[in-house]
Amino acid sequence: MNPIKLSLLLAQQAELLRQVRLANLAGAYRTLRDLAARIGRSPLQGRVHLRPVDPAQERFCVTLVALEQNQSLVEEHLGDDDLVRLADAISCATGMPTQECSFDIGQLAEFAGMLRAELEASGVEFDESVAGPSHERNR
Repeated sequence: MNPIKLSLLLAQQAELLRQVRLANLAGAYRTLRDLAARIGRSPLQGRVHLRPVDPAQERFCVTLVALEQNQSLVEEHLGDDDLVRLADAISCATGMPTQECSFDIGQLAEFAGMLRAELEASGVEFDESVAGPSHERNR
């Protein structure tokens, strides 16, 4: 590994932090876009309640509770990994630790669209040929 000077790192700090933020937003966008596409092909609809991990409440996994339809539909179409990625994407997009929240599951595409607009406004060019995670391609 080549050594790097501290002065160079400090001079580039603001730009590096901006790029990290954009990379995180891009990941959140892709997650929400992919989940929204899957949900759009499923019978899932209506309001849901997301509960993040909270060891103080003895909740050690993310849960998504259907408020307007059968819970079994949520469990059939979204696995534990999907829920963790959803909670992480929401946290990244809002810039805050994930809180309990209720939303219309069908609005994930709109939320992804807002992230896309923010990325585009920051100068990010979209290459839609970029595939999602391998577990998304297999579903």
